[in-house]
Amino acid sequence: MGIIGLNLEMMQLLACKIFRKEIHMKRVIIIGSLIMICCGFLSSCKEIKGEPVEYTSGNVILKGYLAYDTRVKGKRPGILVVHEWWGLNEYARQRARMLAGLGYTALAVDMYGDGRQAGHPDEAGKFAKEVSDNLDMKISRFMAAMNYLKKHEHVDPARIAAIGYCFGGGVVLDMARSGLDLSGVVSFHGGLTTNNPAKPGAVKAKILVCHGEQDTFTTAEQIAAFKQEMSDAKADLQFITYKDAKHSFTNPDADSFAKKFNIPLGYNAAADKKSWEDMRKFLKSVFPE
Repeated sequence: MGIIGLNLEMMQLLACKIFRKEIHMKRVIIIGSLIMICCGFLSSCKEIKGEPVEYTSGNVILKGYLAYDTRVKGKRPGILVVHEWWGLNEYARQRARMLAGLGYTALAVDMYGDGRQAGHPDEAGKFAKEVSDNLDMKISRFMAAMNYLKKHEHVDPARIAAIGYCFGGGVVLDMARSGLDLSGVVSFHGGLTTNNPAKPGAVKAKILVCHGEQDTFTTAEQIAAFKQEMSDAKADLQFITYKDAKHSFTNPDADSFAKKFNIPLGYNAAADKKSWEDMRKFLKSVFPE
């Protein structure tokens, strides 16, 4: 073999070594990047802190759940989360954690006392009626949660909002009607009727209502009456209706509840996602940077 042939062979061997080294380095970079992404994801998950808390209203011990992101520095808006008629369960706690993921400090409140939860619609109706029929009790228990949240080290007490689901949606609307110092309230498939309609100028909070088109728990007449009430009160109202959505459309357990108890509920993933995004935008407008 001549000198030229030898040089070509050496050059080919060198090129192969370089190519293999580049492939190895690319693999290292890709694997390293994936590890960093996974570590970052796990780290971010671990930094959403959720913890049970207790506060009182009169002689009643209320057992709530507080969630916030430890990565967010300084004080931030606080959001109260009012549960469905089932009571403060994992669904309400999950919503509090989701709000924490958006940068808020969220308190899932206990409106029934002692963390009571219902296992049957009859029991849920009894618990809900006990609170709904007593406006003073309702306000007192909500205010106890609100004051607890305001005092938290990560909360700006001047920036408080509330969201509620079903029974909880009705609660937050009643708190707005009562003139509580809330920046905004969001009702998801909540009740719209009340025994204590808002008076002109009384409503301080901006209001967003997320309603299912096929929610048979609320009539067209009740919707019209609610909108008229808010108009008469000069309230800042957004009312959004979601196509093909039944009552409790945001709760993934709604279908199983419907089947188990033969009640007209139904989860709607599209409406759930869209209403959460509508809420996110609403809160951004209520709490501008």
